[in-house]
Amino acid sequence: MTQVLPVILCGGSGTRLWPLSRSGFPKQFLVLSGDDSKKSLFQQAIERIHAIANADIKFGSTVIVTNEEHRFLALDQLRELKNIQATLLLEPSGRNTAPALTLAALFAVDADSDPILVVTPADQTIQNGPAFTKALQQAVSIASHGDIAILGITSTAPETGYGYIKAHSQGSSNVDGQYTVERFVEKPDAAKALKYLEEGGYFWNGGMFVLKASVWLAALKEFRPDILIATEKAWQAKALDTSGDAVFVRPGKEAFNVIPSESIDYAVIEKCPESQFPVKMVELNAGWNDLGAWDAVWQVGKQDQNGNVTSGDTLLTNSKNSLVHASSRLVSAVGVENLIIVETADAVLVADRANSQDVKNIVGQLEAQKREEKNFHRKVARPWGWYDSVDEGERFKVKRIQVKPGASLSLQMHHHRAEHWIVVKGVAEITNGDQVIMLTENQSTYIPQGQTHRLANPGKTPLEIIEVQSGSYLGEDDIVRFEDTYGRS
Repeated sequence: MTQVLPVILCGGSGTRLWPLSRSGFPKQFLVLSGDDSKKSLFQQAIERIHAIANADIKFGSTVIVTNEEHRFLALDQLRELKNIQATLLLEPSGRNTAPALTLAALFAVDADSDPILVVTPADQTIQNGPAFTKALQQAVSIASHGDIAILGITSTAPETGYGYIKAHSQGSSNVDGQYTVERFVEKPDAAKALKYLEEGGYFWNGGMFVLKASVWLAALKEFRPDILIATEKAWQAKALDTSGDAVFVRPGKEAFNVIPSESIDYAVIEKCPESQFPVKMVELNAGWNDLGAWDAVWQVGKQDQNGNVTSGDTLLTNSKNSLVHASSRLVSAVGVENLIIVETADAVLVADRANSQDVKNIVGQLEAQKREEKNFHRKVARPWGWYDSVDEGERFKVKRIQVKPGASLSLQMHHHRAEHWIVVKGVAEITNGDQVIMLTENQSTYIPQGQTHRLANPGKTPLEIIEVQSGSYLGEDDIVRFEDTYGRS
């Protein structure tokens, strides 16, 4: 029986998929692939790995490596999956994928085991599930003998956005679709990419690795001992949080933030061919896509007879080969071709499909201008539910707030604003100074400026309120928390 530990790398911000993907709600948590199940890319990644279980492959807990900021997004989406037990390793900052995988390997070793780590990014899509399952099972078989296995994507076009894997010209072994890796090739220019496609033997590197925890740690010690030593220090300073219905592990913040930032490929894998850590590749021909830009979303989407891919409330006429995504209102297009049109409640993107990679430049401008549209949607997810800023003007802001059953906001106060709360659905338990009151639909209360207060949902259905803020400053940072269920300061 082979013990397998799925490792889902759930970092990244997906800037090329703005305005739908933002740092506060990145692309891995979005439903983008047109999958009929309406599951996010993150959820699909978990289910794909678990589909390889059979009589010879046994699963333990799933390991999710994600940012501290996204822990409740990941947890909420995990709860929607059946029979998935997970441990969340929470990075205080992004240090790329090599430290992330090292955290997972150290977690495995701490459990006195040496499982095979099946490592995949959380933001990819696969169209042929059975083909993926077969390839991954082959990779697990390779790794069970102590080798490093990587999935190589069958190249179908001269792509310049991917790194390539050069398979040994003589193939490798007794199983079809398996090769010894000769070398790794950086992202090529258009001429080289075309040459690779014509020559054959070159595959796209999809960033999916299968290897034992001990093998990763040994290879890292050989090629990048600085990363290993630094990550071990952070791991030794870890804190374990089992207070809720999930297991959170936080490496030491100060030690983690000084770990060299490096990818799995650059730190180790690209150095392995011709070393004591040979890499074998399993060919994957399963409709893989990393959804790196809006053009890729169009490619994997369900196209109509005119080549258009639409989502939400849309109307198109005399338009071809375009992607139109409506989030909050009707979006119409007339006489357009090869366009990307993405609408959200607070931003609209219009781009030529051929230039969709350059959306990152818009995100760069948003960052330079310190605009909130880079980080958050108008509707913002919180561990207790969400809020939607529906209107704002001089000295006032109006929010719609939903609180999950049994959840509560922090006990808090504001220096610069007062708040009016109107219950529109459910039952609210409200702490207002030294009073605790219960309000139901159509009832309201007033929270004076500087008053300690809390909103909680004691019921079994979602609570919704309308909040009207008034004051001289209405920023989200005007919060002093006294108690918080979710460990926020």
